[in-house]
Amino acid sequence: MLVASYNPKTMGDILITMVNPDAEKQAVEQKDNVVRIFDADSNVTTGYNFLEVSNVLPELDGHGSVTLTAAQVTKLNEQLRQAGFADELVADESPKFVVGYVKTVKPHPDSDHLQITETEVDNGETLQIVSGSPNMKADIKVVVAKVGAMMPDGMIIWPGELRGVSSDGMIASGRELHLKNAPQKKGALILPDNFEVGTAFDFAKGNHIFD
Repeated sequence: MLVASYNPKTMGDILITMVNPDAEKQAVEQKDNVVRIFDADSNVTTGYNFLEVSNVLPELDGHGSVTLTAAQVTKLNEQLRQAGFADELVADESPKFVVGYVKTVKPHPDSDHLQITETEVDNGETLQIVSGSPNMKADIKVVVAKVGAMMPDGMIIWPGELRGVSSDGMIASGRELHLKNAPQKKGALILPDNFEVGTAFDFAKGNHIFD
């Protein structure tokens, strides 16, 4: 898994990459222009920060979440090797916000407000996603933030559990997606029929849902 963020206006010329969730006890190590962040107890890498990254990726642009190409990841791995770190970054260009279809919904066994969904996403894959949306039901199209997605507020979607039930992704609301004129309340965004299940969610198109 590889999550990347680049925001030169607020963070400077630093590319932040994340490969695992934050550790409870973090440590850092810097070599040249690379900073490794890792779990102090297990030594598992949680991410790398690439300083002065425009020297390595001059074409890089963005103001938040960025999708790195395989060629860009190859260059970053080369910089890791040159600095003396393991070249452990793996490219992932697949869309992280996709149009999903809620196939089934059942109550969570340990909650009076959570529900367990089986939701179809891209490539015909079906994910188990636990949702607390009050309007959740079967036979609706929704926006799924898959594992590895960075939400507009900066939150990363990792594999997890909600009250003992595994959940691989999040069914998002218009508010959470920061869509224009979205109601500022809880509830899954139920998409109209002109959104195709399995396709990447089009944020520009989504910004006109509430016109």
